[in-house]
Amino acid sequence: MSYRAFKKLLGETNLERKCRFLFGGGLMVLITASFSLNTWLNNQVLDDQNITSARLLVAPIILEKHWKWSESSEQYRLLIDKIAQSVKPKDLGDYSWAVFKANPSNADSKERPIDSSGYEALERIKQGESEIFYRDDSEGKFQYYGAIHATESCVACHRLRDDPDLEEGGLIGIVNIRFPLQKVEQALAWNKAINLASAIITAFLAMLAAYAIVRYVIVKPVLHLKDVSDQIAHGNLDLRADIRTGDEFEELSYAFNRMLRHLVTVQEELRTVNTDLDTKVDELAQVNLRLYEMNKLKDEFLATMSHELRTPLNSILGFSDLLASSKDLGEKQKRYVANIQMSGKNLLAQINDVLDLAKIESGKMELQLSEIAVADLIERRVGTMLPLADKKNIELTSEIDPKIPILFQDSVKIQQILNNLLSNAIKFTPEGGRVHVSATLCADDRDMMELVVED
Repeated sequence: MSYRAFKKLLGETNLERKCRFLFGGGLMVLITASFSLNTWLNNQVLDDQNITSARLLVAPIILEKHWKWSESSEQYRLLIDKIAQSVKPKDLGDYSWAVFKANPSNADSKERPIDSSGYEALERIKQGESEIFYRDDSEGKFQYYGAIHATESCVACHRLRDDPDLEEGGLIGIVNIRFPLQKVEQALAWNKAINLASAIITAFLAMLAAYAIVRYVIVKPVLHLKDVSDQIAHGNLDLRADIRTGDEFEELSYAFNRMLRHLVTVQEELRTVNTDLDTKVDELAQVNLRLYEMNKLKDEFLATMSHELRTPLNSILGFSDLLASSKDLGEKQKRYVANIQMSGKNLLAQINDVLDLAKIESGKMELQLSEIAVADLIERRVGTMLPLADKKNIELTSEIDPKIPILFQDSVKIQQILNNLLSNAIKFTPEGGRVHVSATLCADDRDMMELVVED
């Protein structure tokens, strides 16, 4: 199974299937491990039992071997075989044995190993091993080879008969005991079949129990919460979760219901706030409508004022210009005419300022850009304001940085700004004061000009 398929199986499937898969997989691993361990332990017990039985049979076999050797009559030897066979334990009646001398070259055919495995076992025992055992699957037998060491009673006899150099504890020979494995393997197979059937039944019952537990203990409360959530999503806010399991799912349903009650409360509060907001929006719309109407009235008023005031004011200025050009006026009359001209121009400038302010507020102000010499503009404005400054005995001076380049700006708007600043400075400066106008390049940005009116 690829990683993507495994991830899809575990991470992208429903909860019930995921729990069954995990529980079933874990159960199969546990049963397989238990079955394998039980089989291995049974084999170990069988081997230990065979080894113990073989060890217990070594002494009777040696005794039987010596008994047969001591009897020269063949009839007695057959009788000894019958007696030995009759006294064998029932479970060990099928075993066979042979005794080999330690030096096969001096032995007859009955006392020499009959195959290579016997010679190999003899060599291993000569090298120091006391016993050798293994399963011979080719013959279906359990093979045991045990060493026979000389005791004090053995030395005198075997020195004369076999080995003059034999010492106590020396190797006399080996005993080979063979147990058939057919009955044992049948018993093991039957045991395995019973264990396998038990494992299958256990797995089936466990999976059935797991299905019931997952279905009714875990999945059913979750599906109930899902159904309630779907109903709430469709607008049924009166529905509540009802889980009575006495565990964490019941606590989860209580928490879900608390959350739902809080959600309903917040929704009611939000509905109330929205109602209030709609009311405020209506009020704001009405206020905006009134403001629009008032702004429209203001525009109409400014248009009317521009027409109604400018027309007679232009006539007054025109007639004052005619009077000023007349040569029959006296000094006093000329002064009166000059006052009329100055007052008319001031009034016209104020009207223009009001109209410009209205244009700025409405975003309709347009700039007429042209090249401007800052020094000439400031000198003209200062010259225009000198009469007002002289009347209040105010010193009006100017200072222009000669490095200021020609500007590309709206000269009319700059003149209006400078006029307003100078007129306010002269107006609010006490008699005998000082007003200074300066224009310099900014120290931190040489592309910017700083225009200052200081009083």
